[in-house]
Amino acid sequence: MHIRLVSLFIALVLLVCTPLAVQAQAFETKAKQVYLIDAETGTVLFAKDENAPVPPASLAKLMTMEVVFDAIRRNELTLDTEFAVSEHAWRTGGAPSGTSTMFAALKSRVRVGDLIQGVTVQLANDACIILAEGMTGSEEAFAERMTKRARELGLSASTFHNATGLPDPKNIVTMRDMALLARHIQTSYPDFFRYYSQAEFEWNKILQRNRTPLISANIGVDGFATGFAEGFGYAMVATMQKDGRRVFLALGGLASDKERIEETRKILDWSMTAFEKKRLFEAGDAVGEASVYGGAVSHVQLVTHDAVDVLVPVNNPERLSAKVIYRWPLAMPVKAGAQAGTLKIWSGERLLREVPVETAAAVGEGSLASRAADALQELLFFWL
Repeated sequence: MHIRLVSLFIALVLLVCTPLAVQAQAFETKAKQVYLIDAETGTVLFAKDENAPVPPASLAKLMTMEVVFDAIRRNELTLDTEFAVSEHAWRTGGAPSGTSTMFAALKSRVRVGDLIQGVTVQLANDACIILAEGMTGSEEAFAERMTKRARELGLSASTFHNATGLPDPKNIVTMRDMALLARHIQTSYPDFFRYYSQAEFEWNKILQRNRTPLISANIGVDGFATGFAEGFGYAMVATMQKDGRRVFLALGGLASDKERIEETRKILDWSMTAFEKKRLFEAGDAVGEASVYGGAVSHVQLVTHDAVDVLVPVNNPERLSAKVIYRWPLAMPVKAGAQAGTLKIWSGERLLREVPVETAAAVGEGSLASRAADALQELLFFWL
């Protein structure tokens, strides 16, 4: 089978809008790696070395929590399940470790609900290890589960070797994966996502404040996490909701905590003022057609299931282009509404969105003569 590109019927050209002060194409940041996406449309608003492999540090805890949230959803455990505090959890992530901790006492038992708050608010290393050991028997086994779950979610570049993100050369993520993971958590687990916006929580008579600094700034940031890795700098994953829009941002490679806060805030503010939404296709619009092998007709229209919107710069808008990518030709039987390929939309050289496309109608089997002609065409195509 071959991949085939089909150009769209319509040239997508934007009208120039009234300029704002922000020049979207001239935006610069001190961050070495950035990935910024719009929540509703999935439009990539800004990307910079987003696929560079970097140590996650505490950003790994987003994956730890996704595994826990998924387990709760599948009734593997509940918020009232209790797990024991092992010596490994206590020494590696507890009071003796000198790292971020919720101060769980050695050989005590802690509720899963409290451990979740320890991780989401305080980024507590002991809470991560307690959860990992309680769920799988060892931190190593839990890390394998984290990596497997990352692959299931399409996070192909991230690998985990512990539940905390503490230094280990096998802990690797990208800013693209982290932003997509944050989006998944926010949309898939709204009941748990709210923990990330807590300014503080008190457990075992210890008051602990949220370690994500922009949570308390009242600018619309309501999650997620920060990280620091020696030699790679300061990183942050954040989401902001403002004026009916939400964005997800992951950035890294910054020189200080102060710079991390400043750059995060600058990028988030820019994301809310430098773009506007454009509708390219309504739900059910035909965006291309696919060849059919052995069918009663030679082609079937490809349509989008939902309306297709993108965010585009309000200043200096670039020409939009799009192509449908599918495996040529479609084999019989062809059912109506079957996913057949992907619509990719670019602004200049920047990929904005990837949208599934599906067949608009069913196609019945063709005559013997038409099937023979299709077989000859495919044979000639392979030789070419």
